[in-house]
Amino acid sequence: MAKDKILSEIKEAENLAKKTVSDSIATKNERIAHAHAEAREIIKQAEIDAHKSAQSALKSAQETIKSENAKIIEDGLHNAESIKEKAEANLDKAVDYLISEFERAIHA
Repeated sequence: MAKDKILSEIKEAENLAKKTVSDSIATKNERIAHAHAEAREIIKQAEIDAHKSAQSALKSAQETIKSENAKIIEDGLHNAESIKEKAEANLDKAVDYLISEFERAIHA
């Protein structure tokens, strides 16, 4: 009878070991599935953050370009005004020169 009891206890221990292994495998699979889901969420959030960062950088670059464009236009207008003023200052000299040349041509 002792043999039967020992065999029964061995079988019970084997069943318990199988259940423990089975439970461990199920837990492992659940953890892996959870880790995969968490990794997908991290990747998704990283993509969202990267998109926001890219949009922010793009907006900043556009603002910089707009500012530089306005400065270039302002500088161009200033230069054009300066050239205009110089041309107007030289206009009287040019008229005087033409008149003197015309008079010299007439008297020659």
